[in-house]
Amino acid sequence: MYELIQAGERTWYIQAPVQTGIYWASDTGVYLIDSGGDKDYGRRVRKILDSQGWTLLGILNTHSNADHIGGDRYLQQQYHCPVFAGGIEGAMTRYPILEPSFLFGGYPFKELRHKLLLAEASEVSGFDCPDFPQEVEIIPLPGHFFDMVGFRTPDGTVFLADCLCSETTLEKYQITFIYDVAAYLQTLDKVMEMEAPLFVPAHAPATADIRPLAERNKAAVRAVAAHIKERCAQPVLFEELLRQLFLDYGLRMTYEQYVLVGSTVRSYLAWLADAREVRPEIEDNRLLWRAV
Repeated sequence: MYELIQAGERTWYIQAPVQTGIYWASDTGVYLIDSGGDKDYGRRVRKILDSQGWTLLGILNTHSNADHIGGDRYLQQQYHCPVFAGGIEGAMTRYPILEPSFLFGGYPFKELRHKLLLAEASEVSGFDCPDFPQEVEIIPLPGHFFDMVGFRTPDGTVFLADCLCSETTLEKYQITFIYDVAAYLQTLDKVMEMEAPLFVPAHAPATADIRPLAERNKAAVRAVAAHIKERCAQPVLFEELLRQLFLDYGLRMTYEQYVLVGSTVRSYLAWLADAREVRPEIEDNRLLWRAV
């Protein structure tokens, strides 16, 4: 764990719970792609950079989930380097309380205000900043989160962030976090058309052929959607639907899983409603979901 692996002529990644990319831009200067989950992860990154004689020129954030930006503030303070993020992801990196607030649907209670969901704030520059390394390609990958992106370094290595999950994760959890189901499926179609010498997902093994895993993720989404629709055969309250899905998939309810899976199930319901496969109904001051 936390092993430095060369991915291309000028590209490395740190094999860790969140695989972090490193683009070697100059003799001693590098850019980081995501910074891991917390200050401790940032310290590990700094130790690796020091061992190579590298200086951090900047951090390229794929998206603003706390496990990807948790090391930003520490590393920014240590190296006085910019953090680059785009769109809503930039706003949520500046104001990280937005993540648990979004997931909960209101101000998050104390048990949701911790490093797994709430990173420390950092100063952010947009991708249009002149200091952004122009030779790095920005690849829009929406779906998992609002304005998530990937990056292609000049040697062709592609970092895919969280646009797909590993086989292990799919088998263990089945319902994986998705913000926009339609955009997520479109992103998977896009990824399947990509060519690269190596793809590095954040939570799956690096591979030269990403298509089989992308197909597996698409199939998982379709299966979950079908199961949710089946559970809506009779009008059902959201909380009861969520409880039944936890039982069906053998998941253990925690505060974190309640908001992560709950948010995802709401996104599935919205997608199914837009496709006219389920519909919301208000009855007796209750919002129910019914399959069409």
